[in-house]
Amino acid sequence: MIAVIQRSKNASVSVDGSTIGKIDHGLVILLGVFREDGEPDADFLAAKIAGLRIFNDEFGKMNLSVKDVAGSVLVISQFTLCGDWRKGRRPSYINAASPAKGEALYHYFIDCLKREDLPVATGKFGAMMDVSLVNDGPVTFVLDSKGV
Repeated sequence: MIAVIQRSKNASVSVDGSTIGKIDHGLVILLGVFREDGEPDADFLAAKIAGLRIFNDEFGKMNLSVKDVAGSVLVISQFTLCGDWRKGRRPSYINAASPAKGEALYHYFIDCLKREDLPVATGKFGAMMDVSLVNDGPVTFVLDSKGV
């Protein structure tokens, strides 16, 4: 499982012109699910993200987690993160989870974040979405549950 996390001042996601998810200060999480991923991958990433100290303290040092700053998260499914772009010019998605498995693990990941007591907004799995955010920093990290 792979997650691109971006510290944001505010963010939203809309489908067909209607906003379906919105946060103020917090994290935008773009989530990709690989075919070999399972619930332990979601458990690991959710716990890591909830405790990751990437927000500034009063001295301007990245010392606080999204929980510490009472931030929210916006989770967007993004299977293209699982694309293999090394051969040719068109990415292959053979390593991405099937839509059914991807959606199940996407929702499981969201539940994991909620169990971490984080306010969670979401996109719509499988939909074409417009994502808007004001990146804070910018601060962006790529987390891979397999440790790559």
